Amino acid sequence: MLVADDNPVIGDALRALLETEPDIDVVAVALNAGEAVALAELLVPEVAVLDVRIPGGGGAWMARELRRRVPQTRLLAFSAHSDTRSIAQMASAGVTEYLVKGSPNTEIVAAIRRLCANSANGTE
Repeated sequence: MLVADDNPVIGDALRALLETEPDIDVVAVALNAGEAVALAELLVPEVAVLDVRIPGGGGAWMARELRRRVPQTRLLAFSAHSDTRSIAQMASAGVTEYLVKGSPNTEIVAAIRRLCANSANGTE
């Protein structure tokens, strides 16, 4: 799994949370959209957790690039913004799960597992 968030505290917190799960492996944390796309192409993670407002192109650009370059990677938006415009932009860019920062840890883990199950089943 790849985490892309420009706030290192958020990235580190997600890594710490997810690495306690025996079935989830965080392969990288990116601080901007371009770095996230490059790392995804190199590492081909099963899931990418994407900040919506991230430098280097923004979350929607990053999601579109990931769908184009690494189409097998499933996308989850993780944002402080819960407005319908942000959600719609990310959905149209290929994000299939959207969580607001502050969601319970169990909800974050469950969303990632849903994406992994969909990946294993070949569904979106």
